[in-house]
Amino acid sequence: MANKNFVVGCFDDEAVLFPAVKKVRMAGYKIHDVYTPYAVHGLDHALGLRETSLHTAGFIYGITGTATALGGIGWILSWDWPLNFGGKPHFALPAWIPITFELTVLFASIGMVLTFCYLCQMAPFVKKHQFHSRATDDAFVMVVEPTPKTNLEDLKAFLSANGATEIEVQEAEAGWWLGTYDKQQKLVRDKGIEVA
Repeated sequence: MANKNFVVGCFDDEAVLFPAVKKVRMAGYKIHDVYTPYAVHGLDHALGLRETSLHTAGFIYGITGTATALGGIGWILSWDWPLNFGGKPHFALPAWIPITFELTVLFASIGMVLTFCYLCQMAPFVKKHQFHSRATDDAFVMVVEPTPKTNLEDLKAFLSANGATEIEVQEAEAGWWLGTYDKQQKLVRDKGIEVA
């Protein structure tokens, strides 16, 4: 995967970051990502991200769990191995509600976790470039992806004017890779890139 230049701006406060995101987007710059130590309400809308489809996926996984439970129990107790439980009918739907509920929750929760990890490219073996060491600690980090026509000095001055306390240009892989962070260390050794 090819390396790209990124301009990384570090902000100390959410109140400074939020208007800066809006101004950077209005100025026409492409924001690669924003890393915060906690969820910032409304930041996804300020970044122009669409609403997540995770709740739709959860509903589909839940319906799958419900259908699996009802289909499995119904087939076993009504067709494959019908037993007489105290004179109840073989298709005793009220008695199956606890198991159906549990399988609905199980399918929905596991499916949503796996979907979230897939969409966010999170797994023990998946690595991404870390743009700033304080990105998930106590700093708010905005990563801007400049185009070939972008003047980096103008972009750095623009971020500084909008409250960025630290600004640096980094060369990094835009995506993810399999393996360890040795790849990032090798990039630092070979090209002399400073990684915070």
